[in-house]
Amino acid sequence: MVDDEPDAELLFRQNFRREMRKQKYDFLFAQSGEKALELLDGAEQPEVLVVLSDINMPGMGGMELLDEVKKRWPHLPVIMITAYGDIGTEAKAKEKGADQLVPKPVDFPQLKAALASMALEAAS
Repeated sequence: MVDDEPDAELLFRQNFRREMRKQKYDFLFAQSGEKALELLDGAEQPEVLVVLSDINMPGMGGMELLDEVKKRWPHLPVIMITAYGDIGTEAKAKEKGADQLVPKPVDFPQLKAALASMALEAAS
């Protein structure tokens, strides 16, 4: 999960606490695109099933991060999260390879369903 807002990590931890406690999901949090790439590039890279990224961030924004992720790990799914979910933004994100665009405020039941679907696809 990549978002420059410190509250985003707390929000995701609260909404996924059951899943995290049951070890269904484990999250890595980064507050910038650069930090997310460091985590993904790390020698002890965890098994990453999906990248969740905000679009508007200082420094490397979500669209630039999307470009880098798709260049380095073309099969890694990316879900973009944005408060600016207009049709143009969604089209641009999809064109760059985003699997989905999730509007803010995040509908966590909908996001959980999307993640569960992705996990099933990855397992098969």
